[in-house]
Amino acid sequence: MNHEQFEQIARGTGFIAALDQSGGSTPGALARYGIPHESYSDDDEMFELMHEMRTRIITNPSFSGDRILATILFEDTIDRQIEGIGSAEYVWTRKHVVPFLKVDKGLANEVDGARCMNPMPELDTLLAKGVRKGVFGTKMRSFIHLANPSGIAAVLDQQFAIARRISATGLVPIMEPEIDITSPEKQAAETLLEDALARRLDELAPSENVILKLTLPEHDDLYAPLMAHANVLRVAALSGGYSHKEATERLARNHGMIASFSRGLTEGLSVTMSDEEFTKALDRSIAEIYAASIT
Repeated sequence: MNHEQFEQIARGTGFIAALDQSGGSTPGALARYGIPHESYSDDDEMFELMHEMRTRIITNPSFSGDRILATILFEDTIDRQIEGIGSAEYVWTRKHVVPFLKVDKGLANEVDGARCMNPMPELDTLLAKGVRKGVFGTKMRSFIHLANPSGIAAVLDQQFAIARRISATGLVPIMEPEIDITSPEKQAAETLLEDALARRLDELAPSENVILKLTLPEHDDLYAPLMAHANVLRVAALSGGYSHKEATERLARNHGMIASFSRGLTEGLSVTMSDEEFTKALDRSIAEIYAASIT
C-alpha cells in the first residue's frame, strides 16, 4: 500500500471525485453534457466520448490534489491513457489525486426493498488489474429502497464479504449502500443502516480499513459515530440525484463527511463550452463541493 496515498485519504482535506459512470449511467451523463444518444452508434463510440469528457475534466487545471483527494474510475478508463500515460498513473503522478476503481457489475433485482450487486465472477482478475495499474482502492454500489431490515442485512452481508476479499489484496474498499433519495422510508432506512453498519464494522480485523459512501441523511450528523470507528478511513457522501446546490447544502450540515459526487460535480458542464467557460464552471463546482466537504 502506498503510504503517501493512505495519508492523503485518511487525513487530507478535500473530496472524492466520482468519475466512474459505467454502461448503464454513461448515456445519461453524456446527455447532460450535451451529447445525445443519437451522436453515437454503439458502446465503443459511447465509451470513447465518455473518455473524452473525463479527460477534459481530469486534465483541467482546476482538477488537482489541492482540493480533490481521490477519484473513482471505471474499468474502461484505467484501460485507457490520458496524454500518453495510463489513466490511474496520470491522476496520481500528474494531479496528485488518488485513483480508485469501480468493481461492481450493476444491481440485481429488488428483494425485500433492496438491490444487492450482481455476481462478480471476474472480481479477482479485476482486482489484480487494479493492483497492476496502481489504484489504491475500489468502489462497489448497492441500493436500498425501503426500511426493510432483511433487505439491508442482505446488502451489507454482500458488501462486507466482498470488502474482505478486496482488503486481502492490499486495496481499500469503498462500500456504497446507497439509499434511494425518493424512498418514502428514507429516514427510517438510514437509521437501520447506521446501526447495522456499526455492528458489522466491529467485526472487521484491525488491518481491514474501509471507506463508507452513503446517501446524505435526513438527520444531520447521523453518520458521525461511524467516522470515529477505527476501521473507517472516511465517510463520503454521494449526491444521489440531488442537485449540486442541494447536495452541497446538505453536505455542509454533516460535519466531517466529505463529498464523493458524480452528477453533483459535473452539473452544468457542456461539450459546447469554450475551454475558458469550462474551466470557470468546473472550478466553481469544485470550490463549492470542497467548501462543503471541510465543514
